[in-house]
Parts: sequence; C-alpha cells; structure tokens
Amino acid sequence: MSIFTKIIHGEIPSYKIMENEHFIAFLDVFPLVKGHVLVVPKIEVDKLFDLPENYLAEMLVFAQPIARSIEASFDCKRCGVSVVGIEVPHAHMHLVPINTANDLNFTQPKIKVDEAEMKDIQQKIINNL
Repeated sequence: MSIFTKIIHGEIPSYKIMENEHFIAFLDVFPLVKGHVLVVPKIEVDKLFDLPENYLAEMLVFAQPIARSIEASFDCKRCGVSVVGIEVPHAHMHLVPINTANDLNFTQPKIKVDEAEMKDIQQKIINNL
C-alpha cells in the first residue's frame, strides 16, 4: 500500500483540496513552492500510463479547476504540470505555480511550510475553486 493509498483511506492526514469518486488532490507536504498540489487517482497503479484510458482522460478534467485556482491564488505566470513518479510508486501528477521552467526542477531543494501556512494555502486554493 502506497503512502497515497493511506492518504486516500484517511490513515494519514492531508491538506485536501478536492475529491471525487476517482481522484483526490492535496497539498504536497514537501513542495517545490507554496501551492504545490498532487492529483492522485484512487486506484493504486504505479505508472501514469498504466492507468485505464478513462482515468487518463478524467484526470486532466479533474485537475483543470484546481490549476485555475492555483493561478488565481498565487503570483505566477501559470500552473505547471509534471509527472515524475519516482519517489512514490503510485501514479500522480504535480500542479505547481510557476514563473519559469526551472520552477518545475525536482532536483532543487524542497521548501518547508509550517502547518498554519499549509492550512492558509489550502483554504486559499479551495476558496478560488
């Protein structure tokens, strides 16, 4: 069972942004920048392109309002999208407020955000949905 499956089942707390029957979105607790959101299918599949076709299509549609909310919530040029899939063996996509392509560089150090600010970020994104 991946850490994402434990989050989906409520065994590990998260800063949930949005959820439906197939997907959940929550703040990355090890973000590249403030507002970094993970979109995760509720079925445990390791690689994104091993998901069923309907999940691949629905995942972008599910992420669209979140990406728009990120752009409305943060000083950024756009919401960047990345699929890396190395650290957690559970398909997922990163939605990250970016101003340059380097803002999606996953080799750079992650930032630390305290719990109060994570809750503020969570609420800001939810309010702009």
